[in-house]
Amino acid sequence: MGNSQSVKSHMENAERTGVFQLTKSNLTEFPSDIIKLRNNLRTLDLSYNKLRTIPSIIGQFQQLKSLSLNNNRIVSIAPELGNISKLEVLTLNNNLIKQLPQSLAKLSHLRRVILSNNELTSFPTVFSNLKQLDFIDLSHNKITQIPDEVKNINASEINLNQNQISVLSQSIAHCPRLKVLRLDENCLQLSSITNDILVNSQISLLAVDGNLFELKDLHHLPGYEAYMERYTATKKKIM
Repeated sequence: MGNSQSVKSHMENAERTGVFQLTKSNLTEFPSDIIKLRNNLRTLDLSYNKLRTIPSIIGQFQQLKSLSLNNNRIVSIAPELGNISKLEVLTLNNNLIKQLPQSLAKLSHLRRVILSNNELTSFPTVFSNLKQLDFIDLSHNKITQIPDEVKNINASEINLNQNQISVLSQSIAHCPRLKVLRLDENCLQLSSITNDILVNSQISLLAVDGNLFELKDLHHLPGYEAYMERYTATKKKIM
């Protein structure tokens, strides 16, 4: 579990600050005592431990806004995680997660989701229709296709670098806020990048290096100039 004295000292600090951070402590399960903090804890960080599950008690932390459990060994997530209605940031990179509970669809305040370096094989449509979602990182997984439901993702940036994607639904062109789409190092054919994506989407940064075509071939596609106009306009705004 980890050093009980260390847990106690962190508990005392969390009671004052609303922040409980206990990293690199060889934890194999959630410290049972932190349940005492359920009414005032806003940030919980148990990264770099040896946790294998997110237990059902997590649903009792109703004030939680940020949950960081990256670099553990998490395989399963209790559906009660979806009960944390105020959660804004969910960081679960570098774990062993293969699927997500459908209850996460209730996280209406979620803004950022980090799920890179896991074992996901399908795109998590559970994040569809979350109005506050701005950024989702699904890089370094085993996702093979992007389904039609992606059109309901409200994020402005989706990172899908280093997956195994060979099928890209054209409905991604109709994501209401999508500006940055990262698809480097996947298994896409040039035909996946359609006129709908290049002309009718809001995407102003399309990263597709390391797929089954040469980047120079992208430049010859109908609609590429329309995409470049958005890209250039965005660059000017940044500068």
